Parts: sequence; C-alpha cells; structure tokens
Amino acid sequence: MARYTRDLDPGAAERTSADDLPDPEPLLRNLTQGVLEVLAGVRDVNQLARWMTEDAFRSLATRAALGTRARSARGVTATRPVHAICSVHVTAPAPDAVEAVVVVGGPARTRAVAIRLEGLDHRWRASSVALL
Repeated sequence: MARYTRDLDPGAAERTSADDLPDPEPLLRNLTQGVLEVLAGVRDVNQLARWMTEDAFRSLATRAALGTRARSARGVTATRPVHAICSVHVTAPAPDAVEAVVVVGGPARTRAVAIRLEGLDHRWRASSVALL
C-alpha cells in the first residue's frame, strides 16, 4: 500500500495511490453527468463538492453562476440536458492520479469533458474539470 506526499504541510490531504482506490470509471461517468446538470442549471453545484478539490469546485461554481445569470437575462428556464455518454478514455500520468476524457453525445452536438482525478484521503477527487 503505497502513499505519496508532495508537500510537508500537516493540513494537506494525504496522497493515495490509484492501486488503493476503486476503478475511477463509474465516478467519471457520474461526475460528468453531474457537471452537465450543474451547468444546465438543474442541479445544485454543492451536490458535487464532496467529489472535487476546492479549486475545481470554485471554478465550476463560477461557471454555473455565469450560466444562471445568462439564462435569467435571456428569460430562458433551466432544462435537464439530454445526453448519452459515448466513451470514457482514461490514462494514468502519475501513480496517484488519472486523467480522462468523457465523450458525451447530445441532440445538437457531441462534447467532451476532461477530468483529472487525484487520490486524496483514500478516495478519488476531481482536481480539474473542463467542458470542451
């Protein structure tokens, strides 16, 4: 059971090896769906906080707030996105991290969500999420 620590800050999260964590694909699929719902305005961003680092959460919350403001200015109501996950491509650039691209098909276009998961405190947490 290997552990990795990058800094000596006693308050820092403990790095956890991917070997000690479950398969990341179910989390990647669920997190992608949650992110798309947050950006569409039908899910509260706080529901994803447990699965994200503080920086990734703040970034998503900011983008969600901008989307809410834009929908309000246009008088558009939030609607649940209709999409299907087409594929999940996962790589392991470090012993305690995975990076993935989740390809999502919708009625109008196909999009990709890039996610970096890091093993922190014995669980996966998203440290970066980008909707492409």
